[in-house]
Amino acid sequence: MYQEIKLPNGARLLTEEIPGARSAALGFFVGVGSRHEQAGENGAAHFIEHMLFKGTGRRSTAQLARDMDAIGGQVNAYTTKEHTCFYARSLDAHLDRSLDILSDMLFHSRFAQEDVETERGVVLEEIGMYEDTPEDLVAERLSAAVYKGTSLGRPILGTQATLEGMTGEWLARWQKEHYRPGVLVAALAGSFSQRQVDALKDCLSALEPGAVPEQKSVSYRPAVTARKKAIEQNHLILAFPALSYLDERRPQLLLLNSLLGGGCSSRLFQEVREKRGLCYTVYSYASDQADTGFLGVYTAVSREQEGQALTTVREVVSDLADHGPTQEELDRVREQAKANLLMGAESVQTRMSHLGSSALLYGKVRETEEILGLYDAVTREQLRDLAGEIFQMDRASLSAVGRVGSAQSYAQWLGR
Repeated sequence: MYQEIKLPNGARLLTEEIPGARSAALGFFVGVGSRHEQAGENGAAHFIEHMLFKGTGRRSTAQLARDMDAIGGQVNAYTTKEHTCFYARSLDAHLDRSLDILSDMLFHSRFAQEDVETERGVVLEEIGMYEDTPEDLVAERLSAAVYKGTSLGRPILGTQATLEGMTGEWLARWQKEHYRPGVLVAALAGSFSQRQVDALKDCLSALEPGAVPEQKSVSYRPAVTARKKAIEQNHLILAFPALSYLDERRPQLLLLNSLLGGGCSSRLFQEVREKRGLCYTVYSYASDQADTGFLGVYTAVSREQEGQALTTVREVVSDLADHGPTQEELDRVREQAKANLLMGAESVQTRMSHLGSSALLYGKVRETEEILGLYDAVTREQLRDLAGEIFQMDRASLSAVGRVGSAQSYAQWLGR
């Protein structure tokens, strides 16, 4: 059972003791991601994530790295379109140091200009790495197309043009303006003391309240994009508008995604790979935001197999929309989801992540038993209706990277 403390300045602290644990996981979740950036600021949230590891008023970059390694655990961070997270996991004996390191990074980073110049090069190399990874590139281009002209259509990492103008002073100011306590959640799970909870409260209470960054609502629009690249396989994503993560039917969407392309027994894997041998990799995934979302089907195939693979995927989703799943399929993916949930609950870090992300993104934390009940309540009829709502070819989108045809040729295949 977790505990939640809401502080007067708007920050929230969630804690959950786990009997028998000898470790603790601490995370700071900030409701600021790439969608909160203006076009000319693209990449700021991710750049700040990097800069927080480049030293503070009390620690140099090297000292910060040594202190992280000295706790014998893990300190890391990530940036999404919706939020940024900084977290640490260590033995409970080192929790005080984990708290000190994370709070020092988050609230006292120095943003030295020489560090900005160095780290800008690192981020540009990261951008290049994504450019050289077709699976990432085809997904990035899909988002850019279906959310064209909006913050959700811009890359989390930013671009060389937008990053070039960012100075240490500018990044420090951007962080101060956006990292407000009203969009900050701290989550602590595992083995800890009341003294450490009080220390976290004191840390969060010291933050000055301010206006919470706003975000514009975004909607999915069907689109087709093709990028020629001299690689062996064509990488493809066929996507359909789906649910936001705030939709009450999200448990249905997760089960639908699982039975469509979530594993070796899924319809896509069995039909496209096992029966027809058209590819090595095929899967589906849900990309959902607070106000929009889509369900994508990814595969990588030779140019000669592309047409047959796409047609097969279309047949699979159309059959699911027309007839829904069998009871055996529903029972199987339901048990998979419940097993993943229960086994994940045995991880201190997973429990911490669930507390922080749920409180920040959903505004509430569902206990394990409640989530199990939501999965148990899903019916075949609900999944059939949801599949029929989602898998409509006139609203489908397609992204292609490789020795591919023109965007117009794919649009014609979609019936545009």
